[in-house]
Amino acid sequence: PHPAMIFAKPTIAAAAATHVGRVRDHNEDAFQIGTTVFAVADGMGGHAAGEVASGIAVATIAEIADRPDLTVARVVDAVTLANRRILASAARHPEQTGMGTTIAGLALVTVGNAPHWAVFNLGDSRVYRFLDGFLRQVSVDHSEVGELLDAGLLTPAEARVHPARNVVTRSLGRDPMCHVDTWVFPPYAGERFVMCTDGLSNELEHDEIADLLRTNPEPARAAQALVDAAVAAGGRDNVAVVVVDYHGTGVAADDDTTPRSALS
Repeated sequence: PHPAMIFAKPTIAAAAATHVGRVRDHNEDAFQIGTTVFAVADGMGGHAAGEVASGIAVATIAEIADRPDLTVARVVDAVTLANRRILASAARHPEQTGMGTTIAGLALVTVGNAPHWAVFNLGDSRVYRFLDGFLRQVSVDHSEVGELLDAGLLTPAEARVHPARNVVTRSLGRDPMCHVDTWVFPPYAGERFVMCTDGLSNELEHDEIADLLRTNPEPARAAQALVDAAVAAGGRDNVAVVVVDYHGTGVAADDDTTPRSALS
């Protein structure tokens, strides 16, 4: 187990937890929590190379966490830089050849002189938004199973046990660089975000995640409860979770709180 990490400032409280799970012998998941940028990464490659890739990814994202007037373009640039660093590390160390990582995160950015959230992802690590008691997945899974789900060829229950559920179609560590999906929307007081690797989403149903968020109002307790539940449900993979609560001012909720895509 990894002890929960906690971050707080007047308008944002965040915490993270991770666990190696019951099957793997080392943890290739990583996370970042900071002032304005939060992320999880799920490394791939074996022989500890996945751990190297995910570590590079979150360390690179952490470099922009304290920058004023952060923009969507700067966030995407940081993800792109992480990809270059992963490729460069693999070039220097042949045993790392083929390593890669997913990344999914949340950043507080400036759009039109106003604060906005920017969700970003590559791969099948996820970002959820929990608002007014309802949980919605913001990010889109870049995976073979995700594409089958989108096409209506699989049900969610079938997707959770599909043999190709761990095959991602986008990740860091590829040349050329994959497209980074982003969603940009105004903040809303009282909302909560969850970033997680598939060690959580493959073990717990959507409603189970929502229930744990309802019953654990503190971010640290929520993050740890989610990780503990994923391990108890099977723990067949590493799991990492970041929970972010926003307590500042924001736009009024309307009938459609689904984030809208926007590029810089």
